[in-house]
Amino acid sequence: MIRQGLSLFVLIIFPLTLSGQEIISGLQINKQVAKPFETHSSKGSDMISLPFFDDFSYSSPVPDQNKWDDQYVFTNNTYSNNQITKGVATFDILDNSGMMYDTPTPLGFAADKLTSSPIDLQLAASSNIRLSFLYEAGGLSDEPEPSDSLTLQFYSPDENNWYSVWRASGKTERGFKNVIIPVDNPRYLKRGFRFRFINYASLAKNTMDQSMIGNCDIWNIDYVLLNAGRNPGDTTYADVAFTLPLRSVLKNYEAMPWKQFKQASLLEMGLYIPVRYRNNDDVTRNVTRTFEIKDIYSDIIVHSFSGYAQDASPESDIDYQANLIYTFESPISDSSLFKITCSLKTSEFDPKGNDTIVYYQTFKNYFAYDDGSSEGGYGINGLGSRNAMFAHRFTSYFNDTIRAIDICFNDSYLNANRRAFNLMIWKDNKGLPGENIYRKEDVIVENGSSINGFYRYYIPEGIPVEGVFYIGWKQQTETFLNAGFDINTPHNGKQYYWLNGAWSQSQTNGTVMIRPVVGQPLITGIEDNVLSREDAIKVWPNPAGDYISVSMANDYLMSRSYISISDFSGHELLRVPYSEIIDISKLHKGIYIISILSNGKRMGNNRFIKSR
Repeated sequence: MIRQGLSLFVLIIFPLTLSGQEIISGLQINKQVAKPFETHSSKGSDMISLPFFDDFSYSSPVPDQNKWDDQYVFTNNTYSNNQITKGVATFDILDNSGMMYDTPTPLGFAADKLTSSPIDLQLAASSNIRLSFLYEAGGLSDEPEPSDSLTLQFYSPDENNWYSVWRASGKTERGFKNVIIPVDNPRYLKRGFRFRFINYASLAKNTMDQSMIGNCDIWNIDYVLLNAGRNPGDTTYADVAFTLPLRSVLKNYEAMPWKQFKQASLLEMGLYIPVRYRNNDDVTRNVTRTFEIKDIYSDIIVHSFSGYAQDASPESDIDYQANLIYTFESPISDSSLFKITCSLKTSEFDPKGNDTIVYYQTFKNYFAYDDGSSEGGYGINGLGSRNAMFAHRFTSYFNDTIRAIDICFNDSYLNANRRAFNLMIWKDNKGLPGENIYRKEDVIVENGSSINGFYRYYIPEGIPVEGVFYIGWKQQTETFLNAGFDINTPHNGKQYYWLNGAWSQSQTNGTVMIRPVVGQPLITGIEDNVLSREDAIKVWPNPAGDYISVSMANDYLMSRSYISISDFSGHELLRVPYSEIIDISKLHKGIYIISILSNGKRMGNNRFIKSR
């Protein structure tokens, strides 16, 4: 499922003077980095030696602290589809805590920066030291304005001063471009040399609806390399790398209920694993592809195979579909989790960090088309949109019951989107939403605090569904609700909006982040004295390998909680926002205490064994 290109934009005209329409805006808060990250100060004795290299191919949402002195940019693989290796560093108007900067104006301001750690550059000018990188304006997001820019600066240690050495304006054409710059001025050839990128951005003018104010003026950079012995044309990289993330191998969903999948595995199981990689070299390279599927709950590799070797032409992208002769199976009755790993075997000199991609195929109690990552905001806005409706189509393969609807509503500027709407469920009518079978009026937009931002709207009475059904909302005003929008997953004709008395298929290419939760009744409340019991948090598998899955009895609490793992001496070894999957690969063998923390209080605990 290769991603479709889509540009996000922030409306720059008076939206209330327009007739109703679908609108996509930028994020006001990026929850993937919405917590404070400590930055470390530079120390003259902690020098990096050449070569300096980073292609941002790691899974962390912030830059590698061994190479960079700040963490303002967002490292990701979702804001561009033209990168030469997986991962880019994205410059925007959100700071290192994921919040919009305090000083944005339409007149322009300095936003993100990315500063290298001190580098030992005490070399002769004849060493032919050069810095190269690739940069892109906009990517899949909002393009910079002509007055915006991305600037590169060099630092002179003796003078304690920064000098601008390169600049790209917002008029830059789309797509990545190569830059290589000599570092030969004696003022830079010192111990403690640094370089940094800064983006200068500006808010859109005349945006009357504050719920639409959001992230904008995006720049991406990739493949930063500083080294000696280079020439001016040294912008070819002897590297074969994955470029796009691995996606669901199901035909329709990113995630779906395990019982639903077992009922319809022949209809839903994909026939191949789709991957994209690129030969960035100027010569043909031979590449071997390998694939592995692991049942996380059972800690067993259930399927592995080779995609064999194939020559990759110089500077070419390869879309490969690995035949998948396998159907997910597990002894667990209510949920399952599988880790899919794809790897490239390349030359010894080839950088290895970008040769592996991983995806977790999730089967729980909900259907999802989105990948859990919001890159923008969706809404229906303008004149005539007071009663506008949005609907997303799903299919239940047997008589099931909707117990809740999860919706990711983005945080908006000054909580401007905290408005009332009607939560809706419809039957199908010849491929369009038909009879309304559930309506809850005056529901308030709520912002979930988990990393993917979902808030759960419970339906205690349950709504029976079978076959095609639709979930969504009806607006009560002509203003923007700002629902999470996944730009990387096309909706494939399953999204609809209602305006002027008729349903129309959505003209956007991404997916609105809304999910039906089905199956058995959900536990919606729990007494405080129960939370301290060990059965308040479940952990499996136990004993565990590199990963554990966790769940709590209280769904509402877990979206506002942290996972803490300690040894028996009470020393905390790991603390992360609540997630269904926790990576414990860095822990040694032993017995550990796992706890749920909410508002700084330890609410529930349990024990588990790491066996390897």
